[in-house]
Amino acid sequence: MAAATAVLGASPAQGEREVDLLVVGAGAGGMTAALVGALEGLDVLLCEKSAQVGGTSATSAGTVWIPGNSQSRKAGYPDSAEQIGTYLDALIESPPPPAIRAAFLESGPAMLDYLEARSEVRFIPTGRHPDYRELPGATTAGRGLIPESFDGRLLREAFRLVAPPIEEYMVLGGMMVAKADIAPLLGRFKSPGNFLHAARLALRYFLDRLYYPRGTRLTMGNALVARLFHSLRQKAVPVLLESPIESLLTENGAVTGANIRHKGDTLRVRARRGVILATGGWGHDPAMRAACMPEPTPQYSLAYPANTGDGVALAKGLGANIRKQRSGGLWAPASVTLRRDGTHGLYPHFLYDRAKPGLIAVNAAGRRFVNEGCSYHDFGEAMFEAHRQSPCMPAWLICESAFVAAYGLGAIHPGTRDLAPHIASGYLSVADSLQALAQKIGVDAAGLAASVAEHNEYAKTGVDLAFGKGSTELNRYNGDPNQPGNPCLKPIEQGPFCAMAVWPADISVSASLVTDENARILDAAGRPIAGLYACGNDMASIFGGHYPGPGTTLGPAMTFGYRAAMHAAHGKPA
Repeated sequence: MAAATAVLGASPAQGEREVDLLVVGAGAGGMTAALVGALEGLDVLLCEKSAQVGGTSATSAGTVWIPGNSQSRKAGYPDSAEQIGTYLDALIESPPPPAIRAAFLESGPAMLDYLEARSEVRFIPTGRHPDYRELPGATTAGRGLIPESFDGRLLREAFRLVAPPIEEYMVLGGMMVAKADIAPLLGRFKSPGNFLHAARLALRYFLDRLYYPRGTRLTMGNALVARLFHSLRQKAVPVLLESPIESLLTENGAVTGANIRHKGDTLRVRARRGVILATGGWGHDPAMRAACMPEPTPQYSLAYPANTGDGVALAKGLGANIRKQRSGGLWAPASVTLRRDGTHGLYPHFLYDRAKPGLIAVNAAGRRFVNEGCSYHDFGEAMFEAHRQSPCMPAWLICESAFVAAYGLGAIHPGTRDLAPHIASGYLSVADSLQALAQKIGVDAAGLAASVAEHNEYAKTGVDLAFGKGSTELNRYNGDPNQPGNPCLKPIEQGPFCAMAVWPADISVSASLVTDENARILDAAGRPIAGLYACGNDMASIFGGHYPGPGTTLGPAMTFGYRAAMHAAHGKPA
């Protein structure tokens, strides 16, 4: 980051800097805000607590949920404001003020078009990707977008400053794989096209490893973060890494800047147009977890380790208000992995296994408690609800070993037939009978046997009378289209039988700072704190803690980062 060093080097003795806009946090929301500010002609400084850019955004799928976007409309996926409003009204029982929803629906598509026209940030329609709840106004395609893949080599030496995806999402020790790559890789010997695709990926990766610590073909959230970072570098926006915020500067009740810890010293940054907090929320703050999340307080978080609530705490110190909503977080079931270096990781079970035919989820009583193919957030909330009646932390995913070979399970890749290493690490439990499996995992054997028998009857008829697995567009989208009848149901009959423990893990927080439609942070009386903005997980969920579709967190994060920067630049939205 030569540009950042040069900027600081201009006045090292004074330890002060004056800019138009200070952005704190280099995730997708913060980088969007910094980039838009720079594109609007502001002198911007971006500070990041950790040693790399990206935060939780870098480890995410990178999808953004932006209804009414032009990219999908051009691809033939129409949408309407009336349909969007109908869906959100049906989903959210206590929505934020109408102005915030209107701002999101208006500025989300505008933000995408703005970045596409003026930066390297590019999104493409996902095609069929249903909304997560089957409610009036829901759609099966168009509202979710994914970032175009990115060549990390364009960043040159700065590629190392992009936070990597979670280890469990890479193969061969460092190669990213997109959803579209899975079928060609698994079927690499089934057709010349598949073989060439797999060979190109492997060759590119092995060449990359001669010069880089991991593969440079970036997809999902890593592609989004790298595109934003590349665009910031093109605009020469200084980015200070390992530079956490210490305190906010105020004059007459207005925020005028912040003290930033950089290289062991305090850098006093005055910001003429304001400070945007994008520090990633409080996912790793024990006190906030205990105050805002259900009991027992969940022990696992998929948030970036540096997200300890720095921005939220500082805003609270100035009288900012916190909106608590639903379960306080947005959830995914996650299994605990053992990594090669002996540390533990988390694998979020987003979509690749739960909806497939031949799998059920049970609690300690051995009973099903949820439609296994529902959204990851709904699955997590169902765990909390079920736990009130019978222990459900962990819950257990139950299937045959043949299921693992066909579809994979958690961090175990499809096609895996030797399960011994995963059994030895404790990641997977296997037994020849359901009774023996129940004893191994501490689940009621009679309850498990009854649940499997009931499920098998549903699989024969194709109708899950208990929970409706396979009855929704989302279920069928993530099921197996080659399974006759219901793509999400198949009997569990032939051992060996497998079990994997999953826990509720927050992928982001929903309870956070209350803002207005321009991302200005509000105090307890509902008044804006002058000069202080929030976006991303520092801003309370605009969906009231619900999860409408793929990209629920990143879509609003980027949209309100855009609105915050526009308001700081012009005193009003674009």
